[in-house]
Amino acid sequence: MSANLRKGRLKTALAHVIILADSYTHCLSLLGLLTLANMIEFQHVFKSYGRGRNILADINFRIEPGEFVFVSGPSGAGKSTLLKLIGGLEPASRGSISVNGHRIDKMPPRARPYLRRAVGVILQDTHLLYDRNAMQNVMLPLTVIGLENSVAITRSRAALEKVGLSGKEDMKPIELSGGEQQRLAIARAIVNRPAILIVDEPTANLDDETARRIMEVFRDFNRVGVTTLIASHDRGLMASYASRTLLIEAGRFADVKGVPA
Repeated sequence: MSANLRKGRLKTALAHVIILADSYTHCLSLLGLLTLANMIEFQHVFKSYGRGRNILADINFRIEPGEFVFVSGPSGAGKSTLLKLIGGLEPASRGSISVNGHRIDKMPPRARPYLRRAVGVILQDTHLLYDRNAMQNVMLPLTVIGLENSVAITRSRAALEKVGLSGKEDMKPIELSGGEQQRLAIARAIVNRPAILIVDEPTANLDDETARRIMEVFRDFNRVGVTTLIASHDRGLMASYASRTLLIEAGRFADVKGVPA
């Protein structure tokens, strides 16, 4: 790839992210934070429920700022559990977890919501609010942090447009298809400009063209420094995007360059 082409792609990706920023200066400040702070590290991490077997056993890895990493493995291997640990949604049973420069296993519960503002989590269960419309669902993270309403609306419209939901701002989630609900959850996750994106099977309910578009959304954010982890068993998807894969099998994992053979 030529240097000019690389610069062109980066410029386009940056322009997309700036749409979700209040200003160019603020966006550059944000990107400076991203390149310095966000990193994920697991050291001897175990996860079990009650006295049952370990879902994850002695997990060790490090993800550098700005990486684009896939997590793969058979159903029930622990992919979703791993993502929940990174997002601070569940505690580890043993071991240390550092996210964005913070030891989340040592973090008091009252501090975890502040960490989650830097982490966009998109799970298979979208947790949408069915009594609110699409715009209100996307605006929620911005409302929680006290962002001015007019700015929150502008950024939420941009996020909805980016996932192909323009014109559906007033529709309730129940009025949307399963794939549209998933895209709505993605818009809600990216509107807060997270330093880290954690995504569980993002294309499971999408047609090929929509899946490609959504993956390009994640790639655009990654190109400007957002560390991105995607759990998937779609080998075609990984072949197109993966430069590194954490392969989880029976609670343990292998760190593989590219796509597992």
